[in-house]
Amino acid sequence: MDQNSYLKIGFWPRLIKTIKIFLIIIGSISVIMLILSFTSLPYRAIHFLGTYKSKCYFKPDYIVMFGGSGMPSEDNLIRLYYTAAIAEKYGECNIVIAHPIDSVTYADMITELTIRNIDLSRIFFEQHGTNTRSQALFISKEFPQMKNSRIVIVTSPEHILRSVLTFRKLKFIKTSGCPAFESDMYTDLSFNARRIGGKKYIPDIGGNLGLRYNFWNFMKMEITCLREYTAIFYYWLNDWI
Repeated sequence: MDQNSYLKIGFWPRLIKTIKIFLIIIGSISVIMLILSFTSLPYRAIHFLGTYKSKCYFKPDYIVMFGGSGMPSEDNLIRLYYTAAIAEKYGECNIVIAHPIDSVTYADMITELTIRNIDLSRIFFEQHGTNTRSQALFISKEFPQMKNSRIVIVTSPEHILRSVLTFRKLKFIKTSGCPAFESDMYTDLSFNARRIGGKKYIPDIGGNLGLRYNFWNFMKMEITCLREYTAIFYYWLNDWI
């Protein structure tokens, strides 16, 4: 048998072994994530990302809001809500919205802020950046006066830590964050499946809110945390934070 035949024979066992190792790793990660979704750790991880380095002890000169999706969207609407609340509380601060060029979205964002009594003259846009690092760079270039200003960043909770560290790396020293956390709903959402026509042979999980809501929400939080901690690690490798 020639050398090429030996190489071909050796290739398939190595490939199968590699696939097995890959599947074991993926399976192990999945099991760990499944177990963690029954605990409060995913929420604690999100809470840490949203609150560490984000305490604000000063009256802001600027609010920097990082845009999420288009308009209307859950991401943008909740961030605009927090932005308007801060802007209304501190009537002299201006707003810089970092969002890629989209005239329709811009118009809707302005409308959302103005109906909350925010004057149009206070609203500015950074429209060239497409990620946190580039948006911070463009803000540094287009609004140089902000380097010596007090800044509050409004964005999703998991994005706060990376945003604040990115700005501080670019010498925006007085930077803090306002995480756009959703509010809790203090309503009893339990139900009796039998009373609303549930089948007798189907388990009644109406009173198990952990399984109905928390488990799935924490699963989503785990994916969000995994993505964000990976992004933080990438930013650290590039010396952007």
